[in-house]
Amino acid sequence: MSEERSLIERNALERERLDALVARIRDDELVYALDDGWTVAAALAHLAFWDRRVLALLEHWEQHGVAQASYETDIFNAALLPLCLAIPPRAAAQLAVESAAAVDRKIATLPPAMLTAIQALERPPRLERALHRREHLDQIERAARLPRPRV
Repeated sequence: MSEERSLIERNALERERLDALVARIRDDELVYALDDGWTVAAALAHLAFWDRRVLALLEHWEQHGVAQASYETDIFNAALLPLCLAIPPRAAAQLAVESAAAVDRKIATLPPAMLTAIQALERPPRLERALHRREHLDQIERAARLPRPRV
């Protein structure tokens, strides 16, 4: 199995986990507090943003060619927190699901030459979205005391 196929499967596995969590989480659980002022819903909106950022980069690069894109994660997250908190909790949860599906579809259809060019960047975007999703889904499940589904 190629590394790209494995990446796609890992993304799909964590996206399915996200889908299942959003389907079973109650509205009152979406407002549970996490660390540093975040809530479950805000963390889901955060996931949506980072998936959408990768999707936007990939779409831009399809039109204009692959080039380095810089950013400061901590600064983005600090700027995003009030916006994420302002999104209605259920809308944030749904946005996370929709964004994960959209970026996974895009990653799964990347031409090999584009994937190679992205991987050659000094700081490529994380195409393995599963890693970021897993981190926050684990955090949410611990905070909300939600059972982690068996995989």
